[in-house]
Amino acid sequence: MGLRIHFVVDPQGWCCMGLIIFVWLYNTIFIPKVILFPHYEEGHISAVAILCYYLCSLFCIASLVRASVADPGRLPENPKIPITEREFWELCNKCNMMRPKRSHHCSRCGHCVRRMDHHCPWINNCVGEDNHWLFLQLCFYTQILSSYTLLLDFCHYYYFLPLKKDNWDVFVFRHELALLRISAFMGIIILGGISGLFYTQLIGIFTDTTSIEKMSNCCEDISRPRKPWQQTFSEVFGTRWKILWFIPFRQRQPLRAPYHFANHV
Repeated sequence: MGLRIHFVVDPQGWCCMGLIIFVWLYNTIFIPKVILFPHYEEGHISAVAILCYYLCSLFCIASLVRASVADPGRLPENPKIPITEREFWELCNKCNMMRPKRSHHCSRCGHCVRRMDHHCPWINNCVGEDNHWLFLQLCFYTQILSSYTLLLDFCHYYYFLPLKKDNWDVFVFRHELALLRISAFMGIIILGGISGLFYTQLIGIFTDTTSIEKMSNCCEDISRPRKPWQQTFSEVFGTRWKILWFIPFRQRQPLRAPYHFANHV
């Protein structure tokens, strides 16, 4: 199934997402320019370190963009409900539309989303059944990129050999310390915030509950049989091949046949 584009008109979300893109762009430009390339030219590090950094950066921005524009699971205005699945549907008291159980109405977006976890201003989109896997990849690769950046900042001053020649860019050479301090500060802030968010997301998948269900304490399926963690993760990522859980460039396919579990990303 192809990717369905979903664009949310929200100035606050645009600002939050713009801030994330700025941090990503800042580190993607200055970290290689100040640390990776100069130390590579003098033989202190290998080309693998540069390749890994750019690969992490690519996966991070790819998951961010796809999570932001992917349809999280918006319900159509007049859904066709099979007779055999009517018991799994309910009426939304906000938009007066039929929706599958475990769906939620997002007041910011103005529509119901299948198995909605929460509305995230940092991606300017809801996190629902169809883009939850991309949001998890975003959290994962943001942690890796932030940790890698902090490691490089530390090694540049306390582990790598001093550079024998000055950077050819006068601005970068003159403001090197300030640039790296800004990078380290942003890395610590983002790593701390994303780590907590990623932990809560993993717990939600392990227990097969969404953030909204945890906050409302009204999940009517709380007594349902506990699924193995491999199954819950496979349902979120749309595949049982664990290696594909880490690739943001693929198309997700649903593992469950009923309509209220169908996926379109």
